[in-house]
Amino acid sequence: MAEVLVYVDHVDGAVRKPTLELLTLARRLGEPVAVHLGPGAEEAAPVLAEHGAVKVLAADLAEFADYLVAPKVDGLQAAHDAVAPVAVLLPSSSEAKEIAARLAVRVGSGIITDAVDLEAGSEGPVATQSVFAAAYTTRSRVTNGTPVITVKPNSAAPEADPAAGTVEPLTVTVQESSTGTRVTSRDPREATGRPELTEAAIVVSGGRGVNGAENFQVIEALADALGAAVGASRAAVDAGWYPHSSQVGQTGKSVSPQLYVAAGISGAIQHRAGMQTSKTIVAVNKDAEAPIFDLVDYGVVGDLFQVLPQLTEQVKARKG
Repeated sequence: MAEVLVYVDHVDGAVRKPTLELLTLARRLGEPVAVHLGPGAEEAAPVLAEHGAVKVLAADLAEFADYLVAPKVDGLQAAHDAVAPVAVLLPSSSEAKEIAARLAVRVGSGIITDAVDLEAGSEGPVATQSVFAAAYTTRSRVTNGTPVITVKPNSAAPEADPAAGTVEPLTVTVQESSTGTRVTSRDPREATGRPELTEAAIVVSGGRGVNGAENFQVIEALADALGAAVGASRAAVDAGWYPHSSQVGQTGKSVSPQLYVAAGISGAIQHRAGMQTSKTIVAVNKDAEAPIFDLVDYGVVGDLFQVLPQLTEQVKARKG
């Protein structure tokens, strides 16, 4: 059966949820082969095997951590050349999309980014994308070379399908041109205890209507009650009320959670571009004419400072 390469997004062997989603999608196209670059392959293998990886190609070189992106491209290219897959799948993170683009150039293939669904086709994998601020849905396939496809988080629910998951060493030669940019220092992000924004199943975002950094605690309280990530509109970020890393929108991060709650967000096109593929959208805004109400599943016309605390208490009460 044809093999599909899946790039493993992990932190020292702790596999992140988008990789499990990719393994689930990869099984529609062939047999998933996981590519684990960096430490922790033995720890990651049981999780990868549980979700369908027939084998795990593993390499751990210092260059993966010491230099930016390019050595990982060398690793994924080595796996591509060893397996000759029908497709290469990566998560749609900023780093993985750069790896995907560089790999596609190197192997002379086409690339599709930010897919929201995948299916097997008679002439190769077919990817569904939501484009032009989610105004259109397209179905595309790569016509030259091995398709390289990045997939948005939360596009599929991870499903277990145990396979062998045998760890096999991958020989990687790092090119001299891949060591042009060295990492000189790292500062860990402050842990919030909340899920990663782009991976979260639930996101609660605040906008201009929050009216100040000190008021974001209302957004955070609801997010914590729901086990959600916290997002922010561009207006809130530009005003300095919340970190840029939490911005949702065309110039921020794209999210596609099961539930998206927009509080005090008018619904400008650049914000909609980053969250319109959410499965269920709820908006709270005191302006009944706000554009955000054009795309919601549920809308509340009201003061977020009255609505959200009541909602938070109800969530807590129902959780028991």
